Amino acid sequence: MSKQSVRPGLWPLVGVLVGLALILAACAAPATPTEAPAQPAEQPTEEAPAPEPTAEPTEVQTVFLFDAIELSGGGATVGTNWRDGVDLAVGEINAEGGILGRQIVVEHADTQTDPGVSKAVIAKGLDKDPYVILGPIYSSSTIVNMVEAQRAEKPQIVGSEAANITEQGNPYIFRTSLSQAASMPKIANYLVDSGIKSVAVIWVNNDFGKGGRDTAIKEFEARGIEIAADISTEVQQVDFAPEVLRIKESGADALFAYLHEEESARLLLELRKQGYDKPIIGETTLLNENVIELAGEAANGVKGHVGLSVSAPVPAIQEFAKRFEETYGYTPDHNAMKGYIAVYVIKEITERIGEFDSKAFAEALHCATITPEDEPGVLMEITYDDKGDVDRESFLVEIVDGQQVITEVLPKLGLGCQ
Repeated sequence: MSKQSVRPGLWPLVGVLVGLALILAACAAPATPTEAPAQPAEQPTEEAPAPEPTAEPTEVQTVFLFDAIELSGGGATVGTNWRDGVDLAVGEINAEGGILGRQIVVEHADTQTDPGVSKAVIAKGLDKDPYVILGPIYSSSTIVNMVEAQRAEKPQIVGSEAANITEQGNPYIFRTSLSQAASMPKIANYLVDSGIKSVAVIWVNNDFGKGGRDTAIKEFEARGIEIAADISTEVQQVDFAPEVLRIKESGADALFAYLHEEESARLLLELRKQGYDKPIIGETTLLNENVIELAGEAANGVKGHVGLSVSAPVPAIQEFAKRFEETYGYTPDHNAMKGYIAVYVIKEITERIGEFDSKAFAEALHCATITPEDEPGVLMEITYDDKGDVDRESFLVEIVDGQQVITEVLPKLGLGCQ
């Protein structure tokens, strides 16, 4: 196009068109890569505090108890009850925080119902430095092994009843059951109140039986009761036919029987077999739940005195029996109660002295009284004298339809320290 061919008025329009063409051409050209813009420098911040060092997990503190108990042999049934009572108490206490913040660890060792074995068991247990020793139940074993605990200055809480156990000046021996010296006066009073003037006495020939026989006869004769027959038997004796014949021939108004549980059941069966129909009176072992189970109907009508009974009209005892049966699936006897109470006695006295000192524990337990208000686990008010003997309420019982029926609650004798 020649300059002459464009009309003068169109020049401004041509300029605009040329400008637009240049802009479009620039947009169509490929983009030239560019560097990414620099990131703004980070602003300085306050230094974060260092994390707290993780604390090392603390080791659980414990207190060790050693239990020498009959888990086989003739005392297996009573020992199993004791062991389960101990374990029930330990579980309850540990669930509530233990004793002075320490969890209880208990080791059960089988004495095999053998005095010699029990002494060796205690000696091995002492090597582990227990705070307190528990058990055994059989008096013949306790008589032999308690010298080991005394030598080591370790308190020993036993289920034994022989009177001579606490008559030897041992400051480390304690019971959870009434001694024969506390029980037999109550039996003797019951005989007098029942109008009985003569008795045949049958007993097992070991420390338990001889101690009971000697104490009972002393109390009977002091009240004018004649001893018409005095008959000894052997541990785990099976046949009682000759002894029952002697009882019948004695002409006594009543029979007083003092044997271990299994032998008691065999005696009752033989008495019924031979038609014996006079009063049969005894102490805790004769009225034991295991005897009732083994003797069946032959146990009905038996009367006597018991230091502890799950049939007692005491709410705390009823609650204990319920928890025990729910846990172990069988009805506890007095031995289970003794083991249970022993652990709670340890708890209460230790909390009183405020430390785990075996010698201080023994000193504090002498002459102490523990009420259920102090420690509900003792079930009933309990008082210790200066020898380690126990005083508390007890019960007169009759077996009716295979059950212990409490007929009377007897008061404490008033033992203690002057």
